[in-house]
Amino acid sequence: MSSPIPESSATYGVVQEHEIPKRSALRFNLTIALLVWALWLAFGGRAAISHLFVDWKVALTMVFGSLVGGGTSEGGGAIAFPIFTKLLHIAPRDARNFSLAIQSVGMGAASLSIPYLRIPIERRALLFAGIPGVFGVVFGAYFIAPHIPPVFVRTSFTVLVSSMGVALLLINREKTVLRNERIPIFTAREKSILIAAGFLGGVVSALVGTGENSVVFMVMVLLFRISEKIVTPTTVILMTMVTIPGFLLHVFVLKDFTPIVMGYWLAAVPVVAVGAPMGAWICAHMKRHSIVLLLLFLIALEFCSTLLLVPMSRPVLWVSLATLAVCGCIDWAMSQARRYRPETLHPPIHKLETEV
Repeated sequence: MSSPIPESSATYGVVQEHEIPKRSALRFNLTIALLVWALWLAFGGRAAISHLFVDWKVALTMVFGSLVGGGTSEGGGAIAFPIFTKLLHIAPRDARNFSLAIQSVGMGAASLSIPYLRIPIERRALLFAGIPGVFGVVFGAYFIAPHIPPVFVRTSFTVLVSSMGVALLLINREKTVLRNERIPIFTAREKSILIAAGFLGGVVSALVGTGENSVVFMVMVLLFRISEKIVTPTTVILMTMVTIPGFLLHVFVLKDFTPIVMGYWLAAVPVVAVGAPMGAWICAHMKRHSIVLLLLFLIALEFCSTLLLVPMSRPVLWVSLATLAVCGCIDWAMSQARRYRPETLHPPIHKLETEV
């Protein structure tokens, strides 16, 4: 168990498992789903049911997207955005708006289930990365997204998730890894890092509909050395904090949430209301290395599909590779930092050792 430590530090050791009866978890998730379904029918009426059948490809996509969104740090947009832009040939702007809209429902539902299931999270990150993320998504929507060509939007998403793959490979390259349960040192420096990561993640989310979760995930796992099992549900809640205002911004202020995207959204809402909380519950019962392997598989799939399906000119290819190289160097630099490594922290503590 953890030892008493100074106020500027956190607790360490094996993450405590809080067993929740399966019936209780399933009952809570079903309650959320029924509430969302009722609101869905009240809002959409017959049109909602019609879109569920007409846009069945979207609903099928979000069966997998909602599980990923609720259970991993990639978000449902990590499934929706690439399939929409590569296979269904939907404009990146519409795919981004859909990702923000559907994650508001799916990851919002998962965010409700996380505290109910008593899944451990790093609460301080919600304040210092979540609020800047909201400012970032607004800033990005107004000043950056309108000036980025669609092909760069497609490839920037691939660069984002690929850099997260680099981060996972770097942090798990050793057979036995040590993890913190929380940010071990929390001073003005750590607050500034979280603020910067949150704002950058919000800007990325304004471009592709997801990103707050991925950027903060890399910082918390690579630099602060926190277990993926804790970071994952934390970033699910962070993404919810960004997607809801981002969604409302496009609907009521920018007014570019088109009727077509509305139809896609209506088709997917009843699916994600079940899938996202279920994904959070599944993730809570998975081992850490299983979560890592799942993330790496999804990232490899995204990278390969971009190379095969997205036509890129030579300048786009070089810019994308250069950006990925820069992100990789930043990831490597964070992985080399020793300030937050459990084995270097004082006073001596019990550490979480995990075979990978």
